[in-house]
Amino acid sequence: MGKFIYEGAVRVDIEDRILAHLQLVISSKLRRGEPFPFSWRDDASIGDGRTSVWLHPQSSLVYKFYGSRLPPLNPAWIDALAYTANSTSGLYVVPEPVEHPGEPMAIGEIP
Repeated sequence: MGKFIYEGAVRVDIEDRILAHLQLVISSKLRRGEPFPFSWRDDASIGDGRTSVWLHPQSSLVYKFYGSRLPPLNPAWIDALAYTANSTSGLYVVPEPVEHPGEPMAIGEIP
């Protein structure tokens, strides 16, 4: 289980594989100077609500992975997440779709 930390104060636990996909999508948008909201459902232990943060190129972001191995990336999931990030509602986690034919991407590859 990884952790996404926003501005040193907002922290959310996210499974490493999901976090790797989010990191790629977030980094791509911020590299292009595109601010956007990122939202997620809160765990029931903290109220079962929803949290949204505004991501912009000056945001302080930390991606903490607890696994030692880099997870393979699914290009179809990256596309689906990027689609939400470009929508008016902003980035949120969607279920992983079936991969496109071919090999999974390694971290660092850009689709």
